[in-house]
Amino acid sequence: MARPDGKLSFETFPGEKSPQDECGVFGVWAPGEDVAKLAYYGLYALQHRGQESAGIATSTGSRINVYKDMGLVSQVFDESTLNTLTGHIAVGHCRYSTTGGSNWANAQPTLGATPHGTVALAHNGNLTNSAELYDSLIDKSGFPSRGEMAMGNTTDTALVTSLLAEHPHGSLEEAAMALLPQLVGSFCLTFMDEHTLYAARDPQGIRPLVLGRLERGWVVASETAALDIVGASFVREVEPGEFLAIDEDGLRSQRFAETRRAACVFEYVYLARPDTSIHGRSVYESRVEMGRQLAREHAVEADLVMPTPESGTPAAIGYAEASGIPFGNGLVKNAYVGRTFIQPSDTIRQLGIRLKLNPLQSVVARKRLVVVDDSIVRGNTQRALVRMLREAGAAEIHVRISSPPIKWPCFYGIDFASRAELIANGLAVEDIRESLGADSLGYISQEGMVEATEQEPHELCTACFSGRYPTELPAAEDLGKSVVEARRKPPVPASDAQLAEQPNQ
Repeated sequence: MARPDGKLSFETFPGEKSPQDECGVFGVWAPGEDVAKLAYYGLYALQHRGQESAGIATSTGSRINVYKDMGLVSQVFDESTLNTLTGHIAVGHCRYSTTGGSNWANAQPTLGATPHGTVALAHNGNLTNSAELYDSLIDKSGFPSRGEMAMGNTTDTALVTSLLAEHPHGSLEEAAMALLPQLVGSFCLTFMDEHTLYAARDPQGIRPLVLGRLERGWVVASETAALDIVGASFVREVEPGEFLAIDEDGLRSQRFAETRRAACVFEYVYLARPDTSIHGRSVYESRVEMGRQLAREHAVEADLVMPTPESGTPAAIGYAEASGIPFGNGLVKNAYVGRTFIQPSDTIRQLGIRLKLNPLQSVVARKRLVVVDDSIVRGNTQRALVRMLREAGAAEIHVRISSPPIKWPCFYGIDFASRAELIANGLAVEDIRESLGADSLGYISQEGMVEATEQEPHELCTACFSGRYPTELPAAEDLGKSVVEARRKPPVPASDAQLAEQPNQ
């Protein structure tokens, strides 16, 4: 896609977007392999996790090179760029911003100088104690005078990088083992120095991270789909609270915290690729089963089950299977919408969702429809979709959602709307139905959603649905996307400081 800001497409409605995950991470240790291209294809498989910026760092054993920019993986890298990224270790990242703004300074991997070499670090997740960590960094060393924070990076990733660089330990490995227990929130880290690839996952295991094996090396990645695309065999998940180090001596594992598993259930609902497996369960099969359960919980007489492309497709298939109602595609999606620098005019914007989706009138006319989607955030998309299907002649429209009502914000790496903007926060289901203009509306129960994942209920984070968070949260002013910016106090320029010290003449 060709947007200058790197986003996949123009929003159908101003301010309306699907839930977004923060990032995808990829790391590879493989002497003799073209690690930059392995990282490139790994990030390509993880593009859905972040579309604002992308970057790859590689190490030759004596030097780390990094290249990153705003845009999609395919925009940022070309053959000539990848050919300059030589070495036997690589760390890659694709970003969606949930801490720090969407700009070049905040792209990853971050770089930092330590007493023992250089660290390049990539992060998926969101720390909830960034304010506390920032204050401790300032108390320890004052305003950062070097590294990416000194150059304007305001992410929790740069904060972790700076803290690693400040630790007075004998090695980066020792520094990491001292720092990791202090991090609160969600984090899947892949990082490296000149000789070693490292990976770590928070004690709750909120975001996924997996380990794979190459013929001549190892891979860590956010999802198993990234292992598949580079030809790595799945070994196992990186366990919650586990720290890995991979070098010429092999793979080493240490525990830095006790496991308190609380994996994000929304990975199964929407975030992860359908061809990924998480904790032994296929994401695709989970979504199909959510559809089956949705049909059992909210049956209705209808002529056709249709998805909202493409996120609603597996659940719609399951709904059709369980209900016996035929499955069909009632909408055609324009895969190229937004692939232009030309901003739509106000008149074109009024066409709303037709820029992305157009109904198959011959399929939906005079039919009683079950329209299946994965979630409702503000409701603008579903409202426009219902109106469009009615204009195409649908007799009845029954909306079915394969997740419960989203009522609470996420502080662990999903960028939902604010709580005030979440339609389910202030309205009952019947009120939402009326707002959408549907004939009926049914959400899957939380119990039905969790059962479809085949995970133990106490091992899943359901905070966005239940309001029960797996970690203690700080005060509201210490949370949010701009928490580091709010605390950041640039140093007084040297010339000004010297002038201030001069006595009045």
